[in-house]
Amino acid sequence: MIGRRPSPLRDEQGQVTLLIVGFASILLMAIVTLIDASAAYLQRQGLDNLADGAALYGADLGSAGVYEQGLDAPRLTQQEAAVEAAVRAYLTKAGAEGKYPGIEVGVRVDPVNRSVTVRLEAPLHLPLTIPGSPSNPKVTASSTAAVTVQPTGG
Repeated sequence: MIGRRPSPLRDEQGQVTLLIVGFASILLMAIVTLIDASAAYLQRQGLDNLADGAALYGADLGSAGVYEQGLDAPRLTQQEAAVEAAVRAYLTKAGAEGKYPGIEVGVRVDPVNRSVTVRLEAPLHLPLTIPGSPSNPKVTASSTAAVTVQPTGG
């Protein structure tokens, strides 16, 4: 018994299988996370573009006071009702409800800065779900626009 070496054939069956299953589950979670993050990013970018267009359209069509007040300031004043109607019309033309079911729209007119801010919020539809993730995530976007007056050189 003296000088006896341990047997080189130890029973390690199942160890490699456990490692493969562990790495596969980590890889699967990483893929699901990447797919969901990409989908969320694309939906937010689309909502951002929609908010930008709605704010510009609302600021342009909601401008007022040019004929009554003249061009006394670098920005035109905004009529709140006209801005709201223009933003809603733009979103209808763009098919916002079809692209983002359940979209919520907020329009704010800032009389001091003479600007229009449009805030959009919609439910986030992810292709895959991760256990423990929020059940009803939402994505929001906002944009601010104003009509500026540029003097012409002449």
